[in-house]
Amino acid sequence: MHRTCLLTTTFLAPLVTACGPADSGSSDAAPAGTPATAVTPALPEGAEAFSLLGEPLYPAPRPDEVAARQADDIATARANYDADPDDADAIIWLGRRIGYTGRYRDAIEVFSEGIRKHPGDARMYRHRGHRRISVREFDRAIADLTHAAGLVEGQPDEIEPDGQPNERGIPTSTLQSNIHYHLALAHYLKGDFETALQSYEDYFAVTTNPDQLVAISHWWYMALRRLGRDEEAAAVLEPVTAELDVIENTSYHRLLLMYKGEIEADELWDPETEDPAGVAIAYGVANWHLYNGRAEQAEEMFRRILEGSGWAGFGYIAAEAEIARLRG
Repeated sequence: MHRTCLLTTTFLAPLVTACGPADSGSSDAAPAGTPATAVTPALPEGAEAFSLLGEPLYPAPRPDEVAARQADDIATARANYDADPDDADAIIWLGRRIGYTGRYRDAIEVFSEGIRKHPGDARMYRHRGHRRISVREFDRAIADLTHAAGLVEGQPDEIEPDGQPNERGIPTSTLQSNIHYHLALAHYLKGDFETALQSYEDYFAVTTNPDQLVAISHWWYMALRRLGRDEEAAAVLEPVTAELDVIENTSYHRLLLMYKGEIEADELWDPETEDPAGVAIAYGVANWHLYNGRAEQAEEMFRRILEGSGWAGFGYIAAEAEIARLRG
C-alpha cells in the first residue's frame, strides 16, 4: 500500500550533539553547511572515540584468523591504491577495509582524501558519514550524508558491492538506500525521530528487495512509535510476513514479526550477544518495552546492552544514546 508520513506532529527534543575532535583542516574537509562542533578532549592513545557517556572506546580484539584475513584484505586494497592513488574505487575499498578492523579514524581520513580528489562522488560522503556515526559524530555524519543525498538526487541508483558478502553472494543494498539509511539513523540516534522520517520515506522509494524492506521498516516503525503515531507504525508492518525471503537482515525481520505479535519478545532478548545483529535485536526489544510504557524495564535492558563490547553496532549506539538522554 502507499504510505505517507505527515511531518506535523510534536517534535521530540533531540540528544545534544555528539562531537568528536574538531575538523583538522583539509584532511577532514566537510561539505558546506556542516554544523559547528565543540572541541572535546584529545582521545587517549589507541582510542577511536568517546562514547556518548564520556568513556573512551577502543577497537575490540579480533580472533587471529579474522585479523589475518583482514590484514590480507587491507594489503590487497593498499596495493590497488598504490598502483593508482587517484582511482575512486581503490580509495573506497582501502577505506572500507580499514574500517572493518575498527580503525574508524583512519578510514575517515581515507574517505576525506577521496573527497578532496573526487568531490562529486557521493560514495565518499556516504562511507565517511557511516564511519562518523561509528565514532559518535552525528552532526558531521548528517552533513556528509545530506550532501551525498543531494549528489544522487534524480540519478539512477546503483548496487553497492558487499565488503563481507552474504552466503548467497547476492548484494542486497544500493548506494541510495545506504545513504538514506545512515542519514535516518544519524537523526534517530540524536533523538530527532521526526526528521528521520523523511529519510525513511526516501529509502522506501528505492527499496527493491526484502532485505531492504525489513531494514527500513524496523527503524521506521520504531521512530513512529516513539512519536506516538501508532496507526502509521502499524501500516509499516503490513507488507512484512514470515515468508519474506530475507538473506542478510534476519534480525530486523524477526523484530518486525515480534512487533506484529508473531514472535515473543522473551524469545529474542539476549543481552549477552556481541555481534551487531544480536545487539540490534536486543535494542529493538528494549525499545519495544519503552514505547509500550515499561520505561524502567527498558532502561535496565539498555544498560545491560552497554555491558557488552560491541560498541560500534548500531543497536549499541542507540542504547547508549537512550542512557545519555536519561542522564540529561
